[in-house]
Amino acid sequence: MQTSDQGQTRIIGKGAATAAGPGPDVMAADTLEGDKVYTTDGDDVGKIKDIMLDVRSGRVAYAVLSSGGILGIGDKLHAIPWSALTLDTERKCFLLSVSSERIRNAPGFDKDHWPAMADPQWAEPLHEFYGSAPYWSGGDELGLTDPTEELNDPRARDRH
Repeated sequence: MQTSDQGQTRIIGKGAATAAGPGPDVMAADTLEGDKVYTTDGDDVGKIKDIMLDVRSGRVAYAVLSSGGILGIGDKLHAIPWSALTLDTERKCFLLSVSSERIRNAPGFDKDHWPAMADPQWAEPLHEFYGSAPYWSGGDELGLTDPTEELNDPRARDRH
């Protein structure tokens, strides 16, 4: 699923042109927490609980979707690749191009058992499930590289 904006979240709605302040291209992460997520069949499948950053690259890696449960009890959490989401500025929600049934069957976790999100063994199948390229693979067109490459390059140690 290659597109010209691979690795980037799409933004729709007229809010992009009329927003006062820094948004919607640059926003505080906590302004997105609690936003609803709708699937292609129009179902509200939960809310954004957390925004996960790749600290080394400064990129948003995942949005954590909280679904099911009542008042936070019994929630199933899903890491959704950031590039799989579309921000709708008019409706103040996110759109996810999968069906509700697919979300119900999606790999998830609970609040006491978070996965190792930086582990490619965990992340690659997740990105494949959502049909999005891993966030660390989109750096070439942005002039960025995989942050682990610098860690493994002995020349990089001499620069710091």
